[in-house]
Amino acid sequence: MSDAGIDAAVPVELRPAAEQLFGDRLPLAVRYAELLVTDGVLRGLIGPREAPRIWERHLLNCAVFAPLVPDGAYVADIGSGAGLPGIVLAVARPDLRVTLVEPLARRTAFLTEVVTELGLDEQVQVLRARAEELVRGPLADSYRPADIVTARAVAPLDRLAGWCLPLTALGGRMLVLKGASAEQEVAEHRTAVAKLGGGEPVVRQCGMGLLDPPTTVVDIAHERSVAPVAVRPVRRSAGNGRRSAGGGSARGRSRG
Repeated sequence: MSDAGIDAAVPVELRPAAEQLFGDRLPLAVRYAELLVTDGVLRGLIGPREAPRIWERHLLNCAVFAPLVPDGAYVADIGSGAGLPGIVLAVARPDLRVTLVEPLARRTAFLTEVVTELGLDEQVQVLRARAEELVRGPLADSYRPADIVTARAVAPLDRLAGWCLPLTALGGRMLVLKGASAEQEVAEHRTAVAKLGGGEPVVRQCGMGLLDPPTTVVDIAHERSVAPVAVRPVRRSAGNGRRSAGGGSARGRSRG
């Protein structure tokens, strides 16, 4: 039982899925769940009502798309917030190297503490920045484009592509966790994504047979370089546990 009175153990009905997704690193995932439902709630990174369903809606929801990430890939998680999906991917896939990109100091402080607590220091880097600062600005020269760029948010797909594609290596992919509107968004923003250098967006259902409903991911390849364009940041709402990739707030559920 956690300090906040919420049991962070894997629910019995979800344990087979958790064991399959995390393998022998499941104890690390359990420890991360404990940190989310205690410090994460107290510090406003996870909403109190999310704590009892931390496995279904958050950890497993993120872990099921790990098979989409190539072996040994370098991953940048944009607008990482409480570390979803970046820390989950690092726990589930020790072969990955992960950079957690987050603009708010209180969130990067939490992420740094979690990385140390879980012993992920050699695998995971925490970077305090907005996505656009890694494309234009003093941090741009030191940023290495990632093989995979992830985001878990409900900002419109064209805005997410504007943040993520410039940070993705040519031939790499952006993987964005979306909800039920994914197909509609693809239809609406297909042209904008192409103008940003992205290929045809593919909507994937991850975790079929493990989660109900499965996680919806929009998969976009970075096919060509284009001149970076300014992307308007979104205002962040404090303490709602959701965020947009550029450091703004995101409302609603970020799952399929």
